[in-house]
Amino acid sequence: MLRKISVILFSFFIFSFKLSAQINPNPAVKITFPASDALLVTADLYFVNDTLPYMILCHQAGYSRGEYLETAVKFCRLGYNCIAIDQRCGNEVNGVKNETAALAIQKKKETTYLDAEKDILAAIDYVYNKNGKKIFLVGSSYSASLVLKIAATNKKISAAMAFSPGEYFGTKLKLKDAIANLSVPIFITSTKEEATDVAVLISDVKSKTKKQFIPSSKGVHGSSCLWKNYPEYQDYWLAILIFIKQIR
Repeated sequence: MLRKISVILFSFFIFSFKLSAQINPNPAVKITFPASDALLVTADLYFVNDTLPYMILCHQAGYSRGEYLETAVKFCRLGYNCIAIDQRCGNEVNGVKNETAALAIQKKKETTYLDAEKDILAAIDYVYNKNGKKIFLVGSSYSASLVLKIAATNKKISAAMAFSPGEYFGTKLKLKDAIANLSVPIFITSTKEEATDVAVLISDVKSKTKKQFIPSSKGVHGSSCLWKNYPEYQDYWLAILIFIKQIR
């Protein structure tokens, strides 16, 4: 019964957001831009038009910009231009190789989780220079934590969405402390098992709009929870649609 209600609500919100051919991004175009250490960052640009804000999509460990092959177009239809980036810490997913990571290895750059922050910051500057609109940051697993860290201090960020954030940085960074003053709207989700730790992580966050979605079933780690091959993907999407409608 709950599943049927979820499907009905999901369909309603799809209609209300006009997820249809009315908003169609151009085919993805591969672009590059330099990080602060001169490493070229590779990304896929899903462009709709100059009037829309940008959403930056960041992948999880061992992955690439291919994590968003399926979902970037859906985010575009919610009213965003999207850029899915390759961070220097990653490898390959959905047949898409991480070109930033490969180049970082070739150039003998450090490729830790924290080093990948440079790539996200470079994407923010690149996008902000496009139209001057504030940016919606999206992260997955370790990059979800980086997204929250950046959103706590970067004035170019309008909102953040974090899939399975956590204390992934050991003694180098205590994320809970780093994000305590975060004030932009945030959407947080994870697997059901991860939910308690995630709740503790964001407990001090000062944002007035702070939504944590906990799946009723096991759930999926990272943003791949939005892929349609997972049974609960509609539940995650419904929670996201409600959040975006709330902050508009």
